[in-house]
Amino acid sequence: IVLSMTVKGSKEDMIEQILEELAEIRAQIDLLNIDKQKQIDSVITEEQRAAIRDIEFEFSEKVEAAQANATELESKVKPLVVEHGKSVKSSRLQAVYMAGRVAWDTKAIDGYAINHPALFAFRKEGEPSVSIRAVK
Repeated sequence: IVLSMTVKGSKEDMIEQILEELAEIRAQIDLLNIDKQKQIDSVITEEQRAAIRDIEFEFSEKVEAAQANATELESKVKPLVVEHGKSVKSSRLQAVYMAGRVAWDTKAIDGYAINHPALFAFRKEGEPSVSIRAVK
């Protein structure tokens, strides 16, 4: 897997080319994982595959039951922490209390601030971020 950073053109063209190369590398990784699984499958007998399926089934039921218990306990503890109003830590887990977010109508406030520029002193803007997602 080789990354060739020789990209020419506009910034948007550059970004598109890098995204295409990233997509190709991700596809190569997927193919490598598929090939790895094929090789693993080729050395496992049908009897072993059946035993693995049985084990998967047995544990899936146990994990499902445990997950249901965990979900039930989480649904009990969360409202208690909200009522308590602060975080609580045990020896292995912590329930972190977060106050409700405050949201403003930014468009309206910015419009209002044009006639009241002193408001801009209270405006803070975070750094932009990027997430890469598959095109659907």
